[in-house]
Amino acid sequence: MSDVSANGRGRFTRRRAAVMADVARLAGVSHQTVSRVLNDPDQVRQETRVRVQAAMEMLDYRPNSVARALVTGQTRVLGVVSFDTTQYGPASTLFAVERAAHEAGYHVSIASARRPDPRATLDAVERFRVQGVDGILVIAPQAEATLSVLSLPADVAVVAVEAGPEDGVPVVTVDHAAGAVAATRHLLELGHATAWHIAGPANWAEARARVAGWREALAEAGAIEPPVLEGDWSARSGYELGRRLLAAPGATAVFVANDQMALGLLRVMHEAGRAVPDELSVVGFDDQPEASFFNPPLTTIRQDFMEMGRRGLELLLEEIEHGGRTSRRETVAPELVVRASTGPAARG
Repeated sequence: MSDVSANGRGRFTRRRAAVMADVARLAGVSHQTVSRVLNDPDQVRQETRVRVQAAMEMLDYRPNSVARALVTGQTRVLGVVSFDTTQYGPASTLFAVERAAHEAGYHVSIASARRPDPRATLDAVERFRVQGVDGILVIAPQAEATLSVLSLPADVAVVAVEAGPEDGVPVVTVDHAAGAVAATRHLLELGHATAWHIAGPANWAEARARVAGWREALAEAGAIEPPVLEGDWSARSGYELGRRLLAAPGATAVFVANDQMALGLLRVMHEAGRAVPDELSVVGFDDQPEASFFNPPLTTIRQDFMEMGRRGLELLLEEIEHGGRTSRRETVAPELVVRASTGPAARG
């Protein structure tokens, strides 16, 4: 139904938006019945509900979100605080949370904080409280952001996604340590004496968890632990650290903490004329969409971001419904995806 019409003088005027009384009149019911169809449809007979919904469609009726919030006590809006959506992981987590929220009938308001510190987090949360959001998800991969979640007011329904504190708020995260164990074991089972590690920044919780998993797998196999090479998630840092790795005697395998740094490593190996995987086996982490198109296609650890978003939303909706904050922690299992960048260790 168009919202403009021509008057007698050939000018166009905007038609008045339909209100609840218009829907009630067309459907032949009271405005209280229309309200129940919107806010508690299971309490309305199907025949009546269908008639009211048909009237809404005919009139192109859009419920007033403010009025609806006054009736239900909910805005059907969730806030999401994020800190670094330039990285594949946080950006994918944000997309997954948005998709899960929309499928559950919620709108999403996003605040991208410049700094992962308590002050920035509190400022973002205060903006959301003014908007009247029903709950807040915090994508908190850095240590500062993780700790800042603990400073949030107790009356705010909140869930940390991707990383979070050990106690105090619900957390949903991929099991990064288990992914690192799987990556390192894969290399050791191919006959490599040990596996080097190009790590992410130490202030990222997931980077620390991947280092811990790598160390666990080496210790379990009785393998020597090489020094950690710390990058910054970028392909450039993978390239630069790859040049250092070329000078390491006996390095035949490396687990890289994300696919972007693995891409930089593959580039420097190509420039040096070193064959992958014949001379160096490489495993990444993330399974970003381009990983299967690297040269060679990259063996990596796949994160299920959609599942993480779905579980984070479920925890938040439980918190909204029941009130009170829990310390539930849910982990999503990663998956090893084997491609052509890993192979058996060369004899001798």
